[in-house]
Amino acid sequence: MAERRKFKKRYCKYCEMKVDYIDYKDLGLLKFSLSERFKIMPRRLTGNCKRHQEMVTVAIKRARQTALIPYIVDRKNVVENPFEFVR
Repeated sequence: MAERRKFKKRYCKYCEMKVDYIDYKDLGLLKFSLSERFKIMPRRLTGNCKRHQEMVTVAIKRARQTALIPYIVDRKNVVENPFEFVR
């Protein structure tokens, strides 16, 4: 039988920072949950708890509607650091 791999338990970054509400205007906080092509990363990769993952998805969708985050990124022109414009 193959040995089972033991993975490190991922913890919610937002619980560690004791965040009560995730604002859609705070792009520095949202960048933890976005991939390089601005897709929302799942809980199993980020380690977010269910409560904070739901707040993150709502905040990212609101930020997309207000044009703070793009909906899609062109595959051919992938930017190395997509958060250069985030201060």
